[in-house]
Parts: sequence; structure tokens; C-alpha cells
Amino acid sequence: MILVDAGPLVALVHADDAEHERCKEAFRGMREPLGTAWPAVTEAIYLLGFSLTAQEALWDMIERGVVVLLPLDAEDVPRMRDLMRKYRSLPMDLADAALVRLAERERLSRIFTIDRRDFQIYRIGRAGRFSIIP
Repeated sequence: MILVDAGPLVALVHADDAEHERCKEAFRGMREPLGTAWPAVTEAIYLLGFSLTAQEALWDMIERGVVVLLPLDAEDVPRMRDLMRKYRSLPMDLADAALVRLAERERLSRIFTIDRRDFQIYRIGRAGRFSIIP
């Protein structure tokens, strides 16, 4: 599975997004399923607030299973809180903390994001760095 951040979710469904073509091309080459967390979806839906059509397209991707929502529960909260404290100088937002936590918990290291700056800095526990797509 490849984790996906809010940026590519927005870019994939919004043709006028500056990263649309690059994300679309990267997406076409993916053979593994995409996984994300509710905070990343919340961020993407908010960013797509200007277009009900784009929001609907994202909902459709989730309903069809193109993007799988990975669960977070109360056991994940302390680690996400610790991560946000650790990376407070960036600062790390909740969506990023959720994705890093999922990466650690599910032993995932690849992430589809346009936020290279932050995800090059984040570490996946002792596993090291993310492999960033595109």
C-alpha cells in the first residue's frame, strides 16, 4: 500500500491544480492501493470547497475503494501528539501526524505527496525516511 496525502487527492480531482498532470501521471503508474486517514481527507475536502464537483469526485474515489481509509483510534492519539510536538518547528499538522503514525503502525514507507519538504524531514520511527512519490 502507498499512503496518500491531501495534496495529490486535490490534484487528482481538480484539473486546474498546478500539480494535476504530475499527480495523474504518477497515479497511472501505481499498482498498489492507496491508503489515507480521515484528517487528510478532511483537509482535501476543505481545499476543494470551491467545487462541489471536485469534492464529489474525491468522495467517489473513496466509495469505489480507489483510496482506502485506514482506521485511527484512541491508541494512535499519544503517538500523533508526540509527533506534532517533535516537529512543532515545521509545524506538523494533524493530517501529516496521522499519515506518519499509519506508516509506523502499518510498516509503510512510500507516500504520494506534493509536500516533499516536510516528508523528507519526517522519520518513520526507527525505519527511516519516506520514499516520496512523485
